[in-house]
Amino acid sequence: MHNESDPDYRSMPLHATLALASLVIIVAGMKLGASLLVPLLLAFFIAVVCTEPVQWLHRRGLPMRAAVLLTLLVLMGLVTLLGFLVVNSFSTFVEALPDIETRLRQTYWQVLNQLSAFGLAINTEEIEALFGGAEDTTWVSMLLSELGNFFMQSMVVSLLVVFMMFETLHFRGKVSLALANPAPSLERFAEFSLTLKRYLAVKTVISLTTGVLIWLACLLVGVQFALLWAVLAFALNFIPNIGSAIAAVPPVLLLLVSQNGGIGEAFLLSLAYLGVNFVLGNLVEPRLMGRALGLSTLVVFLSLVVWGWIFGVAGLLLSVLLTMTLKIALDSHPQTRWMAHLLGPGSRMGGEEESRRLRQAKRPPSRRRREAEGE
Repeated sequence: MHNESDPDYRSMPLHATLALASLVIIVAGMKLGASLLVPLLLAFFIAVVCTEPVQWLHRRGLPMRAAVLLTLLVLMGLVTLLGFLVVNSFSTFVEALPDIETRLRQTYWQVLNQLSAFGLAINTEEIEALFGGAEDTTWVSMLLSELGNFFMQSMVVSLLVVFMMFETLHFRGKVSLALANPAPSLERFAEFSLTLKRYLAVKTVISLTTGVLIWLACLLVGVQFALLWAVLAFALNFIPNIGSAIAAVPPVLLLLVSQNGGIGEAFLLSLAYLGVNFVLGNLVEPRLMGRALGLSTLVVFLSLVVWGWIFGVAGLLLSVLLTMTLKIALDSHPQTRWMAHLLGPGSRMGGEEESRRLRQAKRPPSRRRREAEGE
């Protein structure tokens, strides 16, 4: 029983209210500053991934600055090469877009006519007015504007990654000078950094493997712009549950209405998407990460909703990364470790262990002593 005259007990509602108010202020600030925070977060995650090859090169005898510079040069070369390939594929896609749009519209009218033939009351004129009221140049200007914004954001993120990578060279020295007893803080940060690097490395490798397998599947089935769909599958693989489904929609629709495709080819491509994401997402990824780096299904869904509302599309892409970062940060400190356990998937072993502890607590002290001596 809690004593209501206890000051700590009486101040619990006040502490809960202050914590909730602080959370609301923090979330509102993140939503207002999304345009600033998104490039910072992207640069931070990329820099964390790049620290592993830097450490590997340094262990091989290369000076730290040279290792950082070589890693950045390789990363920039790969991104530039991939960018040229994607831009080339995207420009070809834009040129073929009018023909694709015509075939999609024909298929769309065929489906509506077939539904009307089955007796469904469908007013085709109202649907046409709903989807066809915009000017043809509107979406083109919006697309060009988004592409320009994307390239500007990419430049900002690239510069931030460069500065963050060189800043990590002096991070431990700065913390040692700033804190009177830096050992516990450095130990917790090292644990947090190691776990986050492991998660990001596994997720990036799984996403790259997904993109390569989807590229091969698109080539084998014969869908156009295979590289574009592979890059889309790689990016959307960071969105849990719904990302792979969203990535499969454009190529399947394109194959469904293309002259060289059909229902059979589209079905095969759908099976390829399902097989790749089932094997990598449900079998390989949990085995590599382990349950300690997992999230419960409810937490994953809530992270999509919350981070998507705060940061938009970038929040959907970063939702699991941000939630995993929060979980790893909470797990690295003893006082907040219980929150990390609440975000995790749980396990039957954890429940059995808790039940065993409760049974032991109910036993007499003398019996517990005899059991301890027997062990």
